[in-house]
Amino acid sequence: MSEPFSTSSNLEVTDLGTLSASVKRLSEKIALIQDAVGNLNQNRAQLEGKIDDAHKRVQRILSRLPDQNDGRQLNLLGEAVPPNTSEDDNEPTTH
Repeated sequence: MSEPFSTSSNLEVTDLGTLSASVKRLSEKIALIQDAVGNLNQNRAQLEGKIDDAHKRVQRILSRLPDQNDGRQLNLLGEAVPPNTSEDDNEPTTH
């Protein structure tokens, strides 16, 4: 019975060439995957920063909320709102 693999030097060179090409192809794929992972890590870090900023903005807005028994108008954006006095409500209109 013959062996399933020939031990001729010509076949070994072909096998080494095929193996070398496979190793090169895998090395290129690994490099692409490493670049993709690096990009994903960078994107994740940026998104975490944006989430932290949004969380801080929400906390600032929530800290400005008046007590439930406070009847004043809410100023969540931090813009200057003149106080509403009772004199303003009684001014005559000029139609």
